Amino acid sequence: MISIGSHVVEWVAKQTNEFGNFGCAVGIGWEKDGELVAGVAYNEYNGKNMCTHIVIKNGQMTKQFLRVIFDYPFNQANVHRITGLVGEGNIKSRRLCEKLGFIEETRLEDCHPTGDLIIYRMRKQECKWLRMKNE
Repeated sequence: MISIGSHVVEWVAKQTNEFGNFGCAVGIGWEKDGELVAGVAYNEYNGKNMCTHIVIKNGQMTKQFLRVIFDYPFNQANVHRITGLVGEGNIKSRRLCEKLGFIEETRLEDCHPTGDLIIYRMRKQECKWLRMKNE
């Protein structure tokens, strides 16, 4: 079941060790048996781009959830791209970004406690989840 609100933002922040919040953010989550098992926090919106922070526990995602979390930035907020920031040492998050279709754009050297800060991006036209029909 889709869940929307600040409780999702707080959950994502806690899961990603972001000290409790992302500032002004929108959260979309997926609940299973009354518990959040996946969530996205969107922040840093500037009209063209927004940052996205994604947590998916134990592979708990559905195609419906993926369509919703990419529909929001590209079709509702109408941004041209979304950006993900991942520490070099966070292999699970890097794999998730790449599996979802994000492309590594650049690295900020020695900018993260685990090494480089990797900047991933996805443009609307690159998003395979928007092209999927209800399956």
